[in-house]
Amino acid sequence: MNIEEYISSGILESYILGLASPEEAGILECVMKNSAEVRSAFEEAQKTLEDLATAQAVTPPNDLETKIWAKIQQEQTTEDIKPLIAKKVELEAGEITQKIYPNKETNWQKYAIAASILFLVSILGNLFWMNDSSNSKKEIAQLQTEKKSQDLALKTSQEKLAVLSNPNIISVPLKGVEKHPDSKAVVYWDSNSKAVYLNADNLPKAPEGMQYQLWALVDGKPVSAGMYSSEKDTKEILANIPKAQAFAITLEKEGGSIAPTMENMFVIGNI
Repeated sequence: MNIEEYISSGILESYILGLASPEEAGILECVMKNSAEVRSAFEEAQKTLEDLATAQAVTPPNDLETKIWAKIQQEQTTEDIKPLIAKKVELEAGEITQKIYPNKETNWQKYAIAASILFLVSILGNLFWMNDSSNSKKEIAQLQTEKKSQDLALKTSQEKLAVLSNPNIISVPLKGVEKHPDSKAVVYWDSNSKAVYLNADNLPKAPEGMQYQLWALVDGKPVSAGMYSSEKDTKEILANIPKAQAFAITLEKEGGSIAPTMENMFVIGNI
């Protein structure tokens, strides 16, 4: 378990709330001495719980103390338990006699324990809610990212389909030369507008600093027909070529060359 998993395991909150076992508490204290990241996460969790307790604090009614003492006195009278110790305590307003009974847990202590348990349950509930809320936000962000990716893929497919469905498009398959027999590409040439598109996703990925360049053979001379990139594949015009007898692709330095590097030719095809 790495540091991030240890922090997110809930051990910090259990330690702060007094729910951690002695072994877990000892391990955490040791880890905090040697990890500033865990110490920082502990202090942040402690502040979060303190803020939560402050936010959920409820001021008791003014007459609550009077009602509790009245209830205690009523039950003491009903049970008729004889006091063993009597003790006088002087107050500013006068004297009252406080009677202490052995083996008797007063109801206000029970109420305090019950209130503490309810408060603890409330804190744990809020912690679970915050954790679920955080997970939900992550899931929503992931879904939004996936949707954007799907929308982009759909848009690209539609743009490519628009090109391929054009009745004026002529497909020119380019086959791999002897050095690159497995390489393939397709030139889409609009016979009306003379626009040239290229599908070259079957070519090896160009090395860093290098780029594929399309060439048109016009009257026996190579003419640059544009630089290829995966973003342009099939859907963007690389060049306008009025006429050509063949097309070929070479691997050139990024930005292109004024003449093809013949030893770096990958594919070629006649119209």
